[in-house]
Amino acid sequence: MTPRTDLPLHRILSDEGFRIFFPLAALHAGLWPMIWVLLWSFDLPFARDLPPGIWHGYEMIFGAWGAALIGFLTTAAPEWSDSKRLRGRILWWLAASWGFARIAGLTGADLLIWPAALADLIWLGFLPSYLLVLSIRIRTDRLLSFAGWGLALAGLGMWARLQMAMGDVDGAMRALTLAGLLFAGLLGLALARITVPVTNEVLDPTGRTSPFRPHPGRLNLGPGLVALAAFSDLAGGSAAVTGYLWIGAGAAFMERMAEGFIGRAAFRAEILGLMAAAGFSGAGMIALGAARLGASWPEVAALHLVVMGGLGLGVLAVLAIAGRFHTGQGLGLSRRSKAAFLLISLATLLRVLPEMGVMPWPPGPLHGIAALAWAAGFLFWLWDYWPALRDPATLGQLH
Repeated sequence: MTPRTDLPLHRILSDEGFRIFFPLAALHAGLWPMIWVLLWSFDLPFARDLPPGIWHGYEMIFGAWGAALIGFLTTAAPEWSDSKRLRGRILWWLAASWGFARIAGLTGADLLIWPAALADLIWLGFLPSYLLVLSIRIRTDRLLSFAGWGLALAGLGMWARLQMAMGDVDGAMRALTLAGLLFAGLLGLALARITVPVTNEVLDPTGRTSPFRPHPGRLNLGPGLVALAAFSDLAGGSAAVTGYLWIGAGAAFMERMAEGFIGRAAFRAEILGLMAAAGFSGAGMIALGAARLGASWPEVAALHLVVMGGLGLGVLAVLAIAGRFHTGQGLGLSRRSKAAFLLISLATLLRVLPEMGVMPWPPGPLHGIAALAWAAGFLFWLWDYWPALRDPATLGQLH
């Protein structure tokens, strides 16, 4: 069947979730922090009762990574369950609810906290509900883990909004910290699903064999230990107890990184990107645990290793790999996409290492070079993939 070439752009973008939400995730991840750091000098135009940093933390977790999550789940869930994909109006409604909350976050207007909370609740509540309904309809349990983590994430998001509305800065920061770490656990689930087929395609492009088979008992070890550590945090565990638990969770992510050492093929950009995402997440959790046990660096530096390095590279890997597969292309990242991975890694190190006392602060405005490298990484990806995302000839193509 010859693909149509006369479709309007809005029809093309709403044909599948990743076509709308992957570009939105890249634009938000790249531009919002750069505006906050370089244009508004760590301030927001209408922020009064809340520190701008609270708005910034919420936006990175539920803004950029939220869009990536919507695009990933609305694209992957139908594929995993062999069901009809979401298309058209429902995707635009999700984009509108997500987008309204992001505009509120960019302004920092206290009056918009509750409307923004309602807008976020629409998509945060929709995702686990959609997965649960799909699980019941198709009679599968493959989506239940993502539904459970989605419900937990929605709860933390609304808890953070409530604390913001009440002006409780410490409570909001605690909720956002747990939400960022919970997102890392969700990333671990996604990596468990993505790494196996990607590694097997790298090792055997013909698809005739499956030479890579991870140990089933360790497949979801990282997310499980994240859940345990987060529950201990919620239950009021001591700094020592939670510190050791986060070190254990980090070690599980480091083990996931070690699974990428598959010989010479480990130097493929796709494998390196997935390994680096797990490695940054693990290093951040270990650094967080060490900070609670008395290490000299602040917890916020460790959290940025997780949220910037782990989630940043993990989201970029999902955007790059799923974006190629679902536009009918095989593995093989371009120079722009490879540069994007390097830029996100550089931005993370420039943001974190000086705060940890490992390197001197770079010249220029505080975090300015890191913000520019971060923005360039995600905009490079968008520059690379936009032609395929908007091309009607790629509709319905799955490699």
